[in-house]
Amino acid sequence: MILMQDIVRDGHPTLRKKTTEMTFPLSKEDLQLADDLLEYVRNSQDDEMVEKYNIRPGIGIAAPQVNEVKRMFALHLIDEDDNEISFVAVNPKIISHSVEQTYISAGEGCLSVDELIEGYVPRHARITTTGFYPDGTPFKKRLKGLTAIAFQHELDHLNGIMFYDHINQEDPYAQVPNSKPYDRP
Repeated sequence: MILMQDIVRDGHPTLRKKTTEMTFPLSKEDLQLADDLLEYVRNSQDDEMVEKYNIRPGIGIAAPQVNEVKRMFALHLIDEDDNEISFVAVNPKIISHSVEQTYISAGEGCLSVDELIEGYVPRHARITTTGFYPDGTPFKKRLKGLTAIAFQHELDHLNGIMFYDHINQEDPYAQVPNSKPYDRP
């Protein structure tokens, strides 16, 4: 089980490494990592587990955040249509995206960043993605809203990019061109 002490923090060199494609079938260890990542985000949304294990809530976690330079992340959230989105993505890619951008008005957070970093993080409003589930089954998903934002945040981790790298350093709350803010309904 992943706990907060297993999550590397901002400044750790693994967070700035670009991961390489994983090969299938995944090893027993990599399958366990996939299970552990998904278990963390599920547990982190359960008030009892948060209290019992002192874990920080999150909707996504990437392998580099637990010091594994592997192209894998987990997402677990409820989307705008009240659907549960819960999966592990291996070798994920964005194959197309909207011109329209979005951002979370309150800003983004990260399990690897302990302090609040203010500012708008521009993201594509809609994306089409491909990748694989841990068992090797391919997927293609069209994502929007919070799910699209979270997918892009976690994909950035696989490329050594932190969310705050996208924030306008001179004016963190500068209007994002061609965008509408995402605010949870």
